[in-house]
Amino acid sequence: MATTLYIDADACPVKEEVYRVARRCGLKVFVVSNAWINTPREALIEQVVVDAGPDVADDWIAERAGRGDIVITADIPLADRVLESGAQALKSNGQPFTADSIGSALAGRMIGEHLRSMGVPTSGPPPFSAADRSRFLQALDAAVVRARREAL
Repeated sequence: MATTLYIDADACPVKEEVYRVARRCGLKVFVVSNAWINTPREALIEQVVVDAGPDVADDWIAERAGRGDIVITADIPLADRVLESGAQALKSNGQPFTADSIGSALAGRMIGEHLRSMGVPTSGPPPFSAADRSRFLQALDAAVVRARREAL
């Protein structure tokens, strides 16, 4: 079972880091988005442009990711789906989604949606930093090690 990396790419700030790890480890990468994104033309990196629409990219990833794979996403419902299939899910700041954390993440998302529907202003994520990028690289390396261990 080979590990595959899936990037929910529309707003992902760590695509270059994923490519670097994929090259070093010899891993296939699918860069999934609703529009064309400039991606390296390499055998290991494949761009997938899906139809526009809510959750189309998420559905494409969720239908394919499974045990031993790693999904890079900020989308909490997508993370929940891929965790259920046995894949790992990482945010671009290096924070993993886990079976223990996904329930509270989903609840927090629902509360935020409810507050916004009532007109209450909510804050977005903090600005992406160099420290986030570094944590992501460390977390992705650790996720690859876990995935390879599962494959044994």
